Amino acid sequence: MTDKKLKIYLIAGEPSGDLLGSRLMRALKQKTENKIKFYGVGGDTMEAEGLKSLFDISDLAVMGLVEVLPSIPKILGLIKRTVTDIERVKPDVVITVDSWSFSSRIHKALRKKNLNIPQVHYVAPQVWAWKKKRAKTMYKYIDLLLTLFPYEPKYFTPYHLQAEFVGHPVIESEVVHADASQFRKKYKISDDKKIITVLPGSRKNEVSKLLPVFLQAVAKLQEENKNYFFVIPTVKTVSENVKKMVKASGQKILIVENQNDRYGAFRSSSAAIAASGTVALELAICDVPHIIAYKVSPLTALLVKRFLKIEFVNLSNILIGREIVPELLQERCVSGNIAAYIQHFINQDDDWYEKQKEGFAKVREILGQGEQKPSENAADIILNLIGKAKKEK
Repeated sequence: MTDKKLKIYLIAGEPSGDLLGSRLMRALKQKTENKIKFYGVGGDTMEAEGLKSLFDISDLAVMGLVEVLPSIPKILGLIKRTVTDIERVKPDVVITVDSWSFSSRIHKALRKKNLNIPQVHYVAPQVWAWKKKRAKTMYKYIDLLLTLFPYEPKYFTPYHLQAEFVGHPVIESEVVHADASQFRKKYKISDDKKIITVLPGSRKNEVSKLLPVFLQAVAKLQEENKNYFFVIPTVKTVSENVKKMVKASGQKILIVENQNDRYGAFRSSSAAIAASGTVALELAICDVPHIIAYKVSPLTALLVKRFLKIEFVNLSNILIGREIVPELLQERCVSGNIAAYIQHFINQDDDWYEKQKEGFAKVREILGQGEQKPSENAADIILNLIGKAKKEK
């Protein structure tokens, strides 16, 4: 576009957004022949691509309508700090990744300042699930919305917002190329061991609520079969909490912290126990039978039940339109239920196993590869937006 380096301001509020942001950074570097400089907020993978984060994203890793309340003063301070930094940098574009509750406040604050900087949000808020009125007002705060699913733009384009489907990042995940045999070899796990991956989430309050239940399920499964081998892939935001809780449980569980090991564990697994989220799509891509389990405070659950407009919360179930992944939510999120499903998956003695295998094939088909990777599609659209904005100045 120009010999002058583009200044891109990226903001990711949690590990899944950090991974998505890092792939976008890689694609932008490739498309501009590295004539680009990054600023903003991100985690380890974005920092590996050249970003020096303004603050640690673990400060934003809070989930739940009630659970977030004590963190509000701190989050408001981080919003102010981020907006001030954007004013200092004067970037060519501001891109927020997921975490709309945090991202929207950044965009609203920037709009009030009339900085004339293009504003982009990557990953559409799930307005088809709840808070549909969001779709009617988002055009006031952002210039472009990049969506992961093909059915999402139709919820926004009637309300004066440019929304472009770019594809889901799970199809370019390194999990596709992970090597199960290398993972077993690295950790000396014999072939006769059935690996079960345990994924209690990437937020501190998720781990505090889910990991005790998951560990109880692990204990039940270990009693039934000594040939099971358990792995917990974790991330920086919660790794210390996970280690402490596992140590306190006295259970023998391998904890891995880097992405290669995480995906190696997925590829090696006979089954998985997972918190709800994008990770469940990665398991589907890997063809790993799994359940999702989740619980929040009773008040949060009551509010969600009142406003949620969809039948399912798991993305595979939403894409297929039927329950192929068991959803163990709230009072169903107990160790006995989890252990029973995992036992069925490993024994392949239940309809759920075949239902999942068939459903995962359809999920992979829906997400489809396309000619370019999703991150490359996103980069093209963003660079085009920057080019238009420069011409209008």
